[in-house]
Amino acid sequence: MRIGIIAHLKHAIREPFAGGLEMHTHMLARELRERGHEVTLFASTRSDPALGVEAICEETSLLAAGIAEANDVAFFREHHAYLRLMTELRSRPFDVIHNNSLHYLPVSMADTIATPILTTLHTPPFCWLESGIRLSRPGNRYVAVSAATASMWRHVAKVERIIPNGIDLAQFPFRDAPVPEPYLVWYGRIVPEKGLDLAIDAARLAGLQLRIAGPVSDRAFYDDAIRPRLGDDVIHVGHLDHDALAALVGGARAALCTPRWEEPYGLVVAEALACGTPVAAFRRGGVPDILDATCGVLADPDDISSLSSAVLRAVELERRSCRRRAETTCDAVCMVDAYERLYREIVRSPFTAPVPGRIDPAMPAVLSVA
Repeated sequence: MRIGIIAHLKHAIREPFAGGLEMHTHMLARELRERGHEVTLFASTRSDPALGVEAICEETSLLAAGIAEANDVAFFREHHAYLRLMTELRSRPFDVIHNNSLHYLPVSMADTIATPILTTLHTPPFCWLESGIRLSRPGNRYVAVSAATASMWRHVAKVERIIPNGIDLAQFPFRDAPVPEPYLVWYGRIVPEKGLDLAIDAARLAGLQLRIAGPVSDRAFYDDAIRPRLGDDVIHVGHLDHDALAALVGGARAALCTPRWEEPYGLVVAEALACGTPVAAFRRGGVPDILDATCGVLADPDDISSLSSAVLRAVELERRSCRRRAETTCDAVCMVDAYERLYREIVRSPFTAPVPGRIDPAMPAVLSVA
């Protein structure tokens, strides 16, 4: 099949990944190409060229930097990049287009394209994407990454399928024992909504060292809430490449997952389990769908004492059970199989192409707020 994948533009789709969405998009494009499909990834300029990338914009995270004027520039760069792309796609010969962008234009302009478009919902509803979906045609196709995410979107979009995110199990090798020196691990983007400050406090309460990996995506939050908490027992090791990260996670006694929001899926949970590392996590969003009593312990959201207790129970769990859970619920091969089946189903389904020259009625409303 000829498959177009629309990525988001804030970060490059390449290692080291800025977050789970970048890893998901990279893995999906790579695996589809390895299966013989003709894949074109529409992404930002520094994305991995091995994925068949057509660059449509520079990374907008490089423009924002927390400055209001730069944020405005980033917004309009993304808007015009997607507007130009969606206009060009009217004449591109794809069998299906998979929208992973989190942007309102690919959904609101879907009925101007003579190719069926599938959108994966990776986040809870937010105003821009929700507005784009409300303005889109009823026949758009949507999947969600977890039952929790599907439930959150039910008032806006008809989610026809849940396809959980997956990971490449080979890239997160199993360790049957942690390293001798005991530590916990927390990793991901360092931003307020990921709750790293709560993880630090819970680790200290549990009496275990915490090692942190990930990019500082919110400098003010890092300087105000994280840097003052660092010490001999709380160490930020930086933003690691994939092999170093897998070694860090696999060597830990347990991994912490501390979202302050309704985490749509929780790739860090799946990755830790693949390494054999038990997880202590807040009971939020899609995380409870991944964990069971054999591999993790859920804590009350935002409750440091509850999380500390969960940590002390998690470190006693059997590591082979963690790996087994990853193999049965988090395998990327199963994820790509599901998308491949859905692509074929979409291609076989009746599809009404837009009338040539038709003006999308959503566009004036969308453009007026941008």
